[in-house]
Amino acid sequence: MGYKQEYEKWLQMFAADQDTANELKGIAGDEKEIEDRFYTELSFGTAGMRGVIGAGMNRMNVYNVRRATKGLAMYLKAAGIEKRGVAIAYDSRHFSDVFAKQTALVLAKEGVKAYLFDALRPVPVLSYAVRHLNAAAGVVITASHNPPQYNGYKVYAEDGAQLGPEAAAEVTGYIRALEYADCQPMDEQEALREGLLKIIGNREVDDDYIAMIKRLSLRPELLQKEGPNLRIVYTPLHGSGNVPVRRTLKELGITHVTVVPEQELPDGSFPTVTAPNPEDPAAFKLAIPLAEQVGATVVFGTDPDCDRMGVAVRDQDGVFHTLTGNQIGCLLLSHVLESRKLKGTLPTNGAAVKSIVSTEMARAIAKDYGVTFFDVLTGFKFIGEKIQQFSETGEYTFLFGFEESFGYLSGTSVRDKDGVNASLLLTEAACTAMAEGTTLYDKLNRLYEKYGYYTEKVVSVTLPGKDGVQKMADIMAHLRANPPKEIAGLQVTAVLDYDKGVRVSAEGETRLDTPASNVLYFELEKGNWVCVRPSGTEPKIKLYVNTRAESAEASAALNEALKEASQALMA
Repeated sequence: MGYKQEYEKWLQMFAADQDTANELKGIAGDEKEIEDRFYTELSFGTAGMRGVIGAGMNRMNVYNVRRATKGLAMYLKAAGIEKRGVAIAYDSRHFSDVFAKQTALVLAKEGVKAYLFDALRPVPVLSYAVRHLNAAAGVVITASHNPPQYNGYKVYAEDGAQLGPEAAAEVTGYIRALEYADCQPMDEQEALREGLLKIIGNREVDDDYIAMIKRLSLRPELLQKEGPNLRIVYTPLHGSGNVPVRRTLKELGITHVTVVPEQELPDGSFPTVTAPNPEDPAAFKLAIPLAEQVGATVVFGTDPDCDRMGVAVRDQDGVFHTLTGNQIGCLLLSHVLESRKLKGTLPTNGAAVKSIVSTEMARAIAKDYGVTFFDVLTGFKFIGEKIQQFSETGEYTFLFGFEESFGYLSGTSVRDKDGVNASLLLTEAACTAMAEGTTLYDKLNRLYEKYGYYTEKVVSVTLPGKDGVQKMADIMAHLRANPPKEIAGLQVTAVLDYDKGVRVSAEGETRLDTPASNVLYFELEKGNWVCVRPSGTEPKIKLYVNTRAESAEASAALNEALKEASQALMA
């Protein structure tokens, strides 16, 4: 059936829903808009669903949420674990609370108990709740750091990590077999009476989660000593981090935390930013002036679902510098390993994990402390899988994991990136710097002096709609069929094709021990590399360029040359 037929079908199916009917009638003369909404279904993958809010197959709406939820229920029933129930959380985005309640009531209709939080909660709290409640799965309604017109539906497995590729494919199979009319919610009062809906109040999971986060402190005595002298400015960017982040720091003795007042309260319109993304230095346009006003040395912000954290730090001259995700990751990794070594708690089988597109400086730091380093595909679920593997085998002790996209974790009770955990570690690292009479910015520069000057850049090319999907496929197919021999004068020493699962070099072909993923990674001479991958959650193709040299200037210049040459390959 073509997109025009699907459009007409929706007009008939949902004629009784006045809002949906009016929205669809309003685009009657816009052929491109109709095509974009109906040329495909909103995809369900390892990151669940994410899309623009609106009516249509390729949009986030209650009908797609209900259908995805019934598919999830069918998957849980087939596995025989549905009686354990599903934990459900949501953030501050438009319709998040509506989508969350619809998720709970469809589960109830299918006989699956729903544990629904009574108000917005961060992603890491949901991940923690899945294990804490011994639930079979979890769902979070969020679109993370996307612009306000987006929302999404993340699904978590029983281990508290996002669904893996095989499980996501199974759920997708159930979803695709369902008609919208088959996916109905139970009446809320009936669900409560039948015990199929339980509302989780403000202390039932939160207290245990906060206590767990506090136990992750590596230098609690230092927080007590230096905490009263440290001044922080924090922004939750209108999201769910405000309460748990501030509560954690306050209970650990950090008394001078100033919150950006314009960004303190939940607001799905995110009126003070273009997108609520702490990866973007523009997210701190209100926070840094406030920090200068109150004399803060550290600024940090979390995104709406509080799984990511961005940072700006003041140098000895009083100038603020926004840090990259790789720089933050290396600072936190160094803090964790240095603190454990100092305390005598650095295990002999310690392990750290990063995504393949994150900086190689982290490997050098880990090696210095005798810690084994692992690389995984992009997506924190793969770090979660490593934690589970270590837990089951006992071969390694997980110490820290991160992604360059501003996600960090030092514990094992949560199996996703955790902005509250990261806020604690950053604050502790800042207190350590104060005790040493230095700054976090100076500590970062010392890492460069010791391990080499690494520069990392990410270029994202947005390619929306049906044409964009095809363009991304064409780019990847061309690079796969015609891999470059050199880039910007640097020889390509190996090509890693994660879709085929092979690494090809002059020495021959070896298998990669990772799931299939549409990623091409080009190893270059002298430890440099370039990687290309379509985003799994946004209509973008991403180019990662990483360089290392003996000076900051040489590394930056090489990175710029590599970036330009790599972009030309994608043209």
